[in-house]
Amino acid sequence: MNKTGLAFLATLLLMAGCHSEQKKTELAPDLPVLQSRGVITAVTLNSSTSYFQYKMQPMGYEYDLIADFAARNGLKLEIKVAESVAQSIEMLQNGQADVVAYPVPIDNERKQSLRFCGRERQSSLVVVQRSSNRDSVLTDVTQLIGREVHIKPDSRYRDRLENLNRELGGGIRIVEMKSDTLSVEDLIGMVSRGEIQYTICEDDVARLNRTYYGNLDVSLAVSFRQRSAWAVRRDCPLLGMAIDLWAAGATGDDTYRAAEKRYFELSKGGPEAIEADAETSDTVKQTKPKVPKMRPGMISPYDDLFKRHAKSLGWDWRLLAAIAYFESHFRPNAVAWTGAKGLMGIMPSTARALGFRYEEMGDPEKNIRAGIECLRRFRGSFPAASEEERVKLTLASYNAGVGHINDAQRLAKKYGHNPNVWTDNVAEYIRLKAEPKYYTDSVCRFGYLRGRETYRYVDAVLGRYHHYRELTEKQTAEKTEKE
Repeated sequence: MNKTGLAFLATLLLMAGCHSEQKKTELAPDLPVLQSRGVITAVTLNSSTSYFQYKMQPMGYEYDLIADFAARNGLKLEIKVAESVAQSIEMLQNGQADVVAYPVPIDNERKQSLRFCGRERQSSLVVVQRSSNRDSVLTDVTQLIGREVHIKPDSRYRDRLENLNRELGGGIRIVEMKSDTLSVEDLIGMVSRGEIQYTICEDDVARLNRTYYGNLDVSLAVSFRQRSAWAVRRDCPLLGMAIDLWAAGATGDDTYRAAEKRYFELSKGGPEAIEADAETSDTVKQTKPKVPKMRPGMISPYDDLFKRHAKSLGWDWRLLAAIAYFESHFRPNAVAWTGAKGLMGIMPSTARALGFRYEEMGDPEKNIRAGIECLRRFRGSFPAASEEERVKLTLASYNAGVGHINDAQRLAKKYGHNPNVWTDNVAEYIRLKAEPKYYTDSVCRFGYLRGRETYRYVDAVLGRYHHYRELTEKQTAEKTEKE
């Protein structure tokens, strides 16, 4: 917040203090009360674009923004999760939260009871289509006539398409996917793979998914743009004004840009990582370590380290190498969009919990030691599983965090599946944790997860592990024959 903004806000705080007895209520603590108690409570929704837990670390576009506002105002942030926008507003109005850190649609009725604040957004529903052939990309809604558009049986999507169909005089073939195990993100993946041609969804969801699938076009809107913003109670004007000043200032502007880049621009396809250096990272600035030269027959320059440290875990060193391949492509200074760093992809909070400094995670040996300790702790969470299934559950935990895997185990048990078996049991429910029906279930404690990534991660790591085994065994056999 700039000096002018602070001075202006300080004047308002003084004025508010002079009239505090007239305006103070138990239900509506404004900014001075929040500052005196040192805590701000934000309510938001679980989703890929707002708030979720990943490897036991809170993340999300809205989360990053409200966390920055809280930190810059010396406030500890407490997050509560609502199941809908309506419930979030109810929680705000009854005093369970101080701010709705989620884009609340702006309308005249809500303006009577809410004070909208922060940056106003404008969003719409868009067509998701493949962009591989630019000549075939739809650029006008009239081009949807005669084409199939697959959607979830959700009234928002169906109603908008039916209205558009009437406006165009008919011809759009609307196909509702009846399975309750298919998410919007599943449909987007089907478009990317060419299994279906078109679907529609909110533009922020479409933009985020484009960072996972590089062959998508999400530029064609099929609805009017809806204005939305964060909200506080109308009797908390100083809090709303502080959020406005933060959002309009240089610090807020930098935070918005960083969040936009993190969630809607950086590639997340597969185990992509970006090299951290002074030009590409604001959080990790160090020189690239010298990478050891590869000898013939090696999987990576770090085989000796994998062999040495795998013994303490009792795992095949080639399985560690397979994990490192997907976490970093064997780049010791790699940093993923999540902040996971180094060969084994160690999160900042994980490094601290294990007694390391995040800056040390560029050191291959320390990074591997941290990864080994994570795997050891996760493996201990599944004592009832067979060794084969324990490996799979441990890998899943390494990718998503053990809390999400425990959620999936509880869901599996609830729906009559084996909570100690990954394949066709827990794996199915980790995938379904992207669906509100499942992640809002009372047995779930960690909310939304883009579970298909974890589902694929386990298969991919094990597949590469078997490839490495075959490769090294073949090399050993060939060496023996020559001798």
